[in-house]
Amino acid sequence: MNHRATGEAAPPLPPDERARGRRLAFTSHPLGMTFSMVFSQHLPTLALVSLGASETVVGLQNAFGSVFQPLQLPTLRAVGRVAKRRILMLGQAFAVLGALPLVAFASLEQAGDAAVPLAMASFAAVTAGLTISNTVWFPLLRAYVEPNAIGRFFGLLRSGWHLALIVYYVAAQRWLAANPGAFGELFLAGWVCGLLRIALISRLPERSERTGERIRVGEALALVRENRDFRRYLEGVTASAAVRLCVVPFAIVMLRREIGLTDGQILLTTIASFAGGLASLYLWGTVVDRIGPAPVFRWTSIGMALLYLLLLDMSEPTPTTVFTAVVFFFGFSVLASGFGVADTHVLFGMTPPEAPARVLVVASVVVHLAAGIAPVSAGFALERWLAAADDPLSVYRTFFAALAVLQAVSFLPLRRFGR
Repeated sequence: MNHRATGEAAPPLPPDERARGRRLAFTSHPLGMTFSMVFSQHLPTLALVSLGASETVVGLQNAFGSVFQPLQLPTLRAVGRVAKRRILMLGQAFAVLGALPLVAFASLEQAGDAAVPLAMASFAAVTAGLTISNTVWFPLLRAYVEPNAIGRFFGLLRSGWHLALIVYYVAAQRWLAANPGAFGELFLAGWVCGLLRIALISRLPERSERTGERIRVGEALALVRENRDFRRYLEGVTASAAVRLCVVPFAIVMLRREIGLTDGQILLTTIASFAGGLASLYLWGTVVDRIGPAPVFRWTSIGMALLYLLLLDMSEPTPTTVFTAVVFFFGFSVLASGFGVADTHVLFGMTPPEAPARVLVVASVVVHLAAGIAPVSAGFALERWLAAADDPLSVYRTFFAALAVLQAVSFLPLRRFGR
């Protein structure tokens, strides 16, 4: 029934369906995030570097999540007429199909000059499908969350997929240590996770937002103009995201290309990253629920800025460098996890439970699209700066020092979001 077409909001899900939704979310999300991360972060950077990709290409691939965000606007229009669960499944299926060329990575390496464009096309297809799917993921979750436990819900949800990715990357690190450059089998494992997720999300309960009419994107975007707190939220979250999107990929490029760490050693830092999230997410959820988001935004932003200074003291592929890199990625993940839980707490607090898609999609599009400009611009600038420099490491040190300053002040628009 299209409740809103008759002037009524769809009723909240019954307690048993909300509980079933939470169980299916906790079960399916580790599979979905393993698929998503394998084809979007860390491993793609290493695979592209192995194919000889430039800094500009690496920056572009890391910006795909933002470049394709406008796809969520036409998808939002469909939410008024199409079940959110169906949109979720179709987007996931498209992403799984788009990932197939990367499963055959060994053949891709034989494609010569076409290898990088083919890999980028596959990464783009995966990201496009996941972007469409993610349009409705948070709106679906909004129906399952209890208002007084938003932080704990997302702390637990994200802890699950961090644990799954630790298991995945431990196996991946051992695989690459024994089979250098053999990325195809790693992509295959991620692809299977994406396929399995489809079966689980097909059973998710849904609080309908169908009205029989398309949601008007202009009305949704008007939220940005009309709500001052929403604008402050977008400013602060976008600024922090832009900095973080520049740090991780180019830290990996520096460690791999300029300092000379191996693929296996780089994956140790990836494992450390997910370990940091696993160790801290549920704790952050409890902290945010108790003291509010504003102090967490401040602590984590300044903490990340100080942490970036570790990147300035690396020069040789020694055990000390590997240890420092592991410490950096672990600490970065702990702090970014806290910022992310506080971010979600604020966003869900501004979201009406009977019609969440408008607010959630507009926030996602604005933040990701604006922040996504940063890694592309940074990659373009770094490539030219490095070409003219005699000491590449000095270029990276200046770059990360500037990012530390920007990160330290990024929380300022978020100071008003207390308990």
